[in-house]
Amino acid sequence: MVKLNNILIGDKNPFVLLAGPCVVESEKMILETAAEIKDITSRLDIPFVFKSSYKKANRTNLNSFTGLGDKEALRILAKVKEQLGLPIVTDVHTDEEAAAAAEVADILQIPAFLCRQTELLVAAGKTGKIVNIKKGQFLAPEDMKQAAEKVESAGNRNVLLCERGTTFGYHNLVVDMRSLVIMRELGYPVVMDATHSVQIPSQGNISGGEPKFIKPLAKAAAAIGIDALFLEVHPEPAKALSDAASQLPLADLEDLLTEVKAIDKVIKKYN
Repeated sequence: MVKLNNILIGDKNPFVLLAGPCVVESEKMILETAAEIKDITSRLDIPFVFKSSYKKANRTNLNSFTGLGDKEALRILAKVKEQLGLPIVTDVHTDEEAAAAAEVADILQIPAFLCRQTELLVAAGKTGKIVNIKKGQFLAPEDMKQAAEKVESAGNRNVLLCERGTTFGYHNLVVDMRSLVIMRELGYPVVMDATHSVQIPSQGNISGGEPKFIKPLAKAAAAIGIDALFLEVHPEPAKALSDAASQLPLADLEDLLTEVKAIDKVIKKYN
């Protein structure tokens, strides 16, 4: 089990939501979206951590939007934390980024493509923050034990393991729900990323997606048993500056969370 302020993640506690727009696009959009998600999760009594990347360092296209600049984007995330009282999760891509992001973030997220980068994992661990490691599209779930141990080598046991789909031939991903069971058996809380799991990698010069599968995957994962649900949520996904094809419309969030909460409650009652 991992503790974040008064939020308990794991050990049959109710699932925690990690959600927000893929990347920090503007102060206004981020604050408004965070406030609306907070209202929804407050009504549903779901613990909530706001997610947005202050930098996108792994875009498919050289000309794709990568961020407003590190300092400006981190300032906006800090404002979300201060004004709305929300904990923050954001991605880090290098060991140098870990310390800077940790000044704002409560959870440092390791992108799937970087989950084997030893220096990055150790640096994230050294911050003492919770580290959410996304399982590489190229890895079997049992291989995530080595990634977690790299964080733990810094004296930090606050590790989450996240499923986000596995490479299935070219330009496709498949979710093996066994991964959630296997990664939990490694001794860590598990997270389901139901939005990146519906991506179609490198569809032309951008990443595509099949968002109609976000809800079924989220509900299926809840039926297996998860400790946290990760969703990229945008007020207008078609206009998003990153991952436009795989974000959940904000208008659909409350209905999905209502269903996931009902499943989560039943599963944890009888397991």
